[in-house]
Amino acid sequence: MKRHLTTIAGGLLGIFLTVALLKSGASVIQGQQSAATPEFTLETPELSDVPDLGGVETGTAETDVGEAVPIDPAENGTVDPLSTPVRDIAPEQFGLPEEVTAKPLERIEARQSLSDPVAKPEPIPSVLRHPVALSAGLIQFDGDRLLQLDGLVSQTADRTCDANGKSWPCGLVARTAFRNFLRARALLCNVPKNGWQGTLTTTCTVNSIDPAVWLAENGWAEASAGSPLETRVEAAKQSRLGIFGDDPRAVGAAQAPLDEATTPQEPPLDTDMLQPDL
Repeated sequence: MKRHLTTIAGGLLGIFLTVALLKSGASVIQGQQSAATPEFTLETPELSDVPDLGGVETGTAETDVGEAVPIDPAENGTVDPLSTPVRDIAPEQFGLPEEVTAKPLERIEARQSLSDPVAKPEPIPSVLRHPVALSAGLIQFDGDRLLQLDGLVSQTADRTCDANGKSWPCGLVARTAFRNFLRARALLCNVPKNGWQGTLTTTCTVNSIDPAVWLAENGWAEASAGSPLETRVEAAKQSRLGIFGDDPRAVGAAQAPLDEATTPQEPPLDTDMLQPDL
């Protein structure tokens, strides 16, 4: 019994000592905080010490009314622009002074090219087979290559002409006449060595005959500006030949004249003939 009372008394004594230590520690911490933080007293200034916010301060800071205020010369535009130094803020731009821009420009020689110009390949005579005339002066080879005869204006087969107040398909008739002249014969043309793509404008011959000259003399094409074929086309106009005359189907015109080298036994390969019912 005595042993149990001793244990209980020891526990209560420990609790009491713990509480006493905590209270003493809290009082020490509060004392340190009070010593580190000084007291701050907010003072309210008197109204007489506050300056007038409307303009002139009271007291000795008043401005003398009779004293003249200096005027900025830049406000009335009296500053001489020539006396004001100018600083070029962007020298790489075209913003030079007037005494420089008023002078005439001086032309200098152009600089040399950094690389040699690409040499245009010289055309060489080549034999082109299986021509197909798409219109008077325009020939097709191998599906996608086109050749326009030099010196002639490009025209289409759906062109129409008026003669004596009547319209007739002169483009279709001109194409038929050109096909009858070619008769699927091979052409000797000046073309690039490595061939070409698209449309090439050049000169050709068929059995030593220039097809462009033949079209111009017979009035089946028009000459381009400055072309040596202009005189031949003008003569065809005066004679009312080809597209410059009447519809040849109305007068029963025969097909275009054949080449002298063709024998009577050689049939024409082109079946697109000039027929009265075109």
